[in-house]
Amino acid sequence: MKIHYPKITYNKAERAHLFPLLKPFIKKGEFNDEERISTYAISEQDISFVDKLEDADIGILPMSWNYYVTKKKQKEALDFIDLANGLDKKVWVIMLGDMGLVIPDLKNIVLFRASGYRSKLPITHQGLPIFITDPLKAYYNTTNPIPHAYSEKPKVGFCGLATNDKWFAAKTLSKIALKNMVCFLKINPQTPEQLIAAPYFRYQCLKPLMAHQGIDDKVILREQYRAGAITKAQREQSTLEFYNNIQESDYILCARGAGNFSVRLYETLAMGRIPIYINTDGLLPLADKIDWKKHLVWIEKHEISMIAEKVIAFHQNLNHKQLNSMFISNRLLWENNLQTGTFFKKI
Repeated sequence: MKIHYPKITYNKAERAHLFPLLKPFIKKGEFNDEERISTYAISEQDISFVDKLEDADIGILPMSWNYYVTKKKQKEALDFIDLANGLDKKVWVIMLGDMGLVIPDLKNIVLFRASGYRSKLPITHQGLPIFITDPLKAYYNTTNPIPHAYSEKPKVGFCGLATNDKWFAAKTLSKIALKNMVCFLKINPQTPEQLIAAPYFRYQCLKPLMAHQGIDDKVILREQYRAGAITKAQREQSTLEFYNNIQESDYILCARGAGNFSVRLYETLAMGRIPIYINTDGLLPLADKIDWKKHLVWIEKHEISMIAEKVIAFHQNLNHKQLNSMFISNRLLWENNLQTGTFFKKI
């Protein structure tokens, strides 16, 4: 793949905003190719950089759209996109964060984003995975999912912030409503969000699972994000507890957070477990290439009251071999499609 990016719009001091595919190749110091493959699942043989856009297969805006907006450099970005349009070249762009930003509907771009609402966005907007460090390799010194003996009751896990506190939910909804008002008045460039208090919403999804006698409940409710971890040691401990909860479970609830996407979805797949995915009109990556429903317990938002029965029915259609085969299949889905290198090669 031959890539061109405009160096004039690149800012090395803002690496968090760098386009993900450029991170393995642009950094202080250099990776050797073994490190690049291990960290990003991509090799220097997969990519070549060209000096002229006309010689490229793809143009890339090196920084996120958020960067160009906050730094008031949209003109630089749009000038490059116009140049590419004149050469009949596609430009890849990323948008980061929980909240969407206003961007012109440009036909020659592919905008990758984790958050957003599929039914409200043009087809040029596509789902972006959350790229994570391999948890099996990092915490369990393996790349193979740890097998489980099949049990009559499905083991359902979740470790994270979820609350039934209605006052907390009301405060969260008020903040979102205020932000939306500012958006509608065009005081800032963000786009409006649905009125959902994520921790309260997650609790409502978990409640039927925790109450059902046919579920082996492994839910750990936190009152604070990452259990309130402050120090490095506390963060490491909370992360290990989080992944141990996934490892000990067959199924993990994956519901949206403040943004309309679930980081836990990718963590669950990387661990080789089965997500219980709550569909809130999100943008799943590679939706035209992956049959996502083969890898998930798919729950529509209006089906939450029946979530336990749907999980049990799904589980009863599996046996020991099929359950562990699905663990392996989901791990391979992550390895082959949802790491930085594998994702963009699929695109």
